Amino acid sequence: MKRVLIITYYWPPTGGSGVQRWVKFAKYLPSEGWQPVIYTPANPEMNSVDESLLKDIPAEAEIVKRRILEPYGIYRALMGKGGGTDVKKLADNPINGQKKSLKSRISLFIRANLFIPDPRVSWVGPSVRFLKKYLREHPVDAIVTTGPPQSMHLIGMKLSKATGLPWLADFRDPWTRIYWFKHLGLSPRAEKKHHRLEKAVFDSATRMISVSPFVRREMQEMTSTKVELITNGFDEDDYARSVEKDGFFNVTHTGLLTADGNPEALWAALGDKCKADPEFAKALRIRLAGKTDGAVLESIKACGLAANLHDAGYQPHDVAVQEQLGASVLILPIRREPESRSILPGKLFEYLAARKPVLGIDDPTGATAEVLRETGAGVVADWDDKEGAAAFLDGCWERFRQGVPVGGGAGIDRYSRRYLTGKLAGLLAEVTEKQN
Repeated sequence: MKRVLIITYYWPPTGGSGVQRWVKFAKYLPSEGWQPVIYTPANPEMNSVDESLLKDIPAEAEIVKRRILEPYGIYRALMGKGGGTDVKKLADNPINGQKKSLKSRISLFIRANLFIPDPRVSWVGPSVRFLKKYLREHPVDAIVTTGPPQSMHLIGMKLSKATGLPWLADFRDPWTRIYWFKHLGLSPRAEKKHHRLEKAVFDSATRMISVSPFVRREMQEMTSTKVELITNGFDEDDYARSVEKDGFFNVTHTGLLTADGNPEALWAALGDKCKADPEFAKALRIRLAGKTDGAVLESIKACGLAANLHDAGYQPHDVAVQEQLGASVLILPIRREPESRSILPGKLFEYLAARKPVLGIDDPTGATAEVLRETGAGVVADWDDKEGAAAFLDGCWERFRQGVPVGGGAGIDRYSRRYLTGKLAGLLAEVTEKQN
C-alpha cells in the first residue's frame, strides 16, 4: 500500500462540512490502495471537536502530532474578560465588513499584519525540520496539504522542495480572493507578502485542487500549475437511516449561521405567511442546529417568529444529519459578499444527500445555484428577493399539506465521498507515476 502524508490543521475533526473533507478522504483512501499519514497539531485552537466523526478514521491511518505555538493567548490577554469579541467567535467569523470594537480592530490588525498568512505560520519551520527527519525513517510517496490555514501549504512547499516528493495543494477556500481578504486591514507591505506567498505556492505545487469550478478557473488564471476540481461531497453511510415525521413544516439550517449570512428577506417572507395563514403558522418550525449569531436570532424574532423558533445550538455531525433528514425545507444562506458566488459550501452536498428541497440565499448566477439547477434539488433566491423565497416556500408547503414527497438530487452520485476519493487516488497515482 502506498503512503500519503496529509498535512492538516483540523484534526481531530470539527463539525464543519468543509473540514470533514479530509476525514472522509482518509476513510476511503485505504480501499483505493493508499495509507493516510496525518500530520496535525497536538494542541490546535478549535471551537469544538466532533466526536461522532472519529468513527470515520480508518484503522490504517497513522496520526503524527506535534505541538503548535499560536498567538491566541496574546489575543485573550489583549481582549480581557468581556472586552469584545471572544476568541471562539473570532475563529467562527473573524473577519467581515461589520462594525467592530476598537479592541477587535486592533487585534485584527495585529493578526493580519504580523502573522502572514495566518496565526499558524510559526508552525511552518519546526514542522519542516521535524518532517524531513520523520520521512527519512517513515517514507511516503506523496504529500498533500489542505488549507486554510494557508500556512499548511507553506509546510508542503518547503518539504516538497527538500525531499523531491510530489505535492498536492488542496484549497478548501481561496487565498487572496476569499471574500473576507479585503476586510483584513492589510498594510501595502503585508498585502504584497500575501500575494508573493500565494504565487510561490501556486507555482511550486505539483498539482493544485479546488472545490469549486468558479474558483478553479480563477486559480488557473494565476498559475501554469494544473488546477484540478474535486468538490466537497457527502458520505452515503451518514444518510443510510430513516427519520420519523414529526408533523411540523420544518424549515431547517444546520451549521454556522453568521450575521453576514443573515437571510432577512426569508424571515420576512415566513413572518408574512404566518400572519396570512394560521394553519401555516401552527405548523411552522424554524430549526437551527449549529452556532447562530445573535443578530440572526433577533431578526427571526423581529418578524414575529419567536414561537416558531427552535435553536438547538451546536450539534455533532450525526445529529445535524438527523435534522437534515427531518427537514421539509433546507435553507442555505452563503455570505452577503460578491465573492460568495464562487463558493460551493460543503453543506450543499450534505443537503443534496438528504434529498430535501433546498432554498439557497445568494447570487442566482453563482456556483451553488448551478449545482441546484443541475440536480433539481432546489433554487437560489437573491438576498432581497422576498417574493422568490416566498414562492419556493409556498410550493413546498402545498406539497407538504398534500403529503406529496418532496426533494431532489438527481445525479448526485458524483458528489459522494467514495467517488471523490477515487478521483483523488487517481490524481495521486498520476503524480507519483510521473515522479518515478
